[in-house]
Amino acid sequence: MRRITLCLMFGATLFAACNRGGGITAVPGGFPPSSSPAEVSSSSQVVKVTALPVQIAAGGSANAVVRLSIMPGYHINANPATFSYLIATEVTPGKLEGIATSKPTYPAASEKKFQFAEKPLAVYEGEADIKMALQADPKVATGALPITVRVQACDNEKCFPPATLNATVSVEVK
Repeated sequence: MRRITLCLMFGATLFAACNRGGGITAVPGGFPPSSSPAEVSSSSQVVKVTALPVQIAAGGSANAVVRLSIMPGYHINANPATFSYLIATEVTPGKLEGIATSKPTYPAASEKKFQFAEKPLAVYEGEADIKMALQADPKVATGALPITVRVQACDNEKCFPPATLNATVSVEVK
């Protein structure tokens, strides 16, 4: 007999937590007690985004690098995620006049086995660099390209509400 556990999540608020016995336990604040060294209640506390500055020749192209730094003891789902119901890491570029962006290129994932899943999951741990080609118009000036990064951080037992992190890529056109 296979037991299926259901956790209730509405938007970014987790109202109940799954316990290992398969039931649902209400927890003050909406999260199960943490067995992790730091008290974490959000994916934004686990993942930090750094966008490395880019220099592009006028009319040329260069790669932007969006670096995700993931706290030790945690992981985020890769892109693509192992299963369709998992929230994949996703970088979305905004608009900067005179700069065209390509679809982001995600790094190879690590396959890791967790107690809660029957097969290994594709995840990122430590640092993950996501690349995106930029093409500069010949007459464009220097600027800042806004980006958003959607992540869901997990430890070995539970996942935290997903977060959308904002950063900018400093673009200098020479």
